[in-house]
Amino acid sequence: MDSIFVALARAARSLTRGHILWHLLWPTLLAFAIWIAVGIALWSESAALLLDYVQAWPAVGKWFADGSALALALGAAAHLLLVLLFLPLSLITATVLISVFAVPLMLDRVAASDYPDLARRNGGSQIGSITNAILSLVIFIVLALLSLPLWLIPGMGLVLSVALGAWLNQRCYRYDALMQHADVRELSELPRRHRGKLWLLGIGAGVLVYVPFLNFFVPAITGLAFVHYLLQALREARKTEHIIDVN
Repeated sequence: MDSIFVALARAARSLTRGHILWHLLWPTLLAFAIWIAVGIALWSESAALLLDYVQAWPAVGKWFADGSALALALGAAAHLLLVLLFLPLSLITATVLISVFAVPLMLDRVAASDYPDLARRNGGSQIGSITNAILSLVIFIVLALLSLPLWLIPGMGLVLSVALGAWLNQRCYRYDALMQHADVRELSELPRRHRGKLWLLGIGAGVLVYVPFLNFFVPAITGLAFVHYLLQALREARKTEHIIDVN
């Protein structure tokens, strides 16, 4: 656990550097702007679509006839659901944008200031990062859809959202954090060795999403924490296990 707290502390420290802060915050700002625009454009249509869908159910659709109390309640629930979806959709989008664009941009700065002794082996690439992010997002959507029935169980919504967020975080960021410094073998082997702690780091980030105001910075802090954790793990692996000598 100490290594996780060290990574989070280093991430918070890195976030205080202006150039790194901006590189990691603009994807979050863009993600929020995108979903605000989508919400403004499609809000009423989305709520109406949900009502039409329920009204089409053979057994219970008649209970939700236009103007009925149940129809009004369902309409209110639809608007509430859209509000609740705004934050996770924005943060998921921010995670993918940070993974693809922001982490590669600021990785040089973090490595130069905190890990100047770590040799670069370039086992990954920007194309690999984009491919990994797209594949991760597709799998995430499939998992989210498959888990929909479980969301009806009280309390499971919070558990599932944290678990799915943790999976997406560790899946996206582990590649980006190592792609410049690890070789091909390290790029696949090191995350496997540290799978448990990477999951814990992702779960911690998933919990922080529900802390007001701080949740705006969670994608940035999470991306940096994965960078610090994995670069430090790579440094220690090379020194103690002699995978590859450090320059």
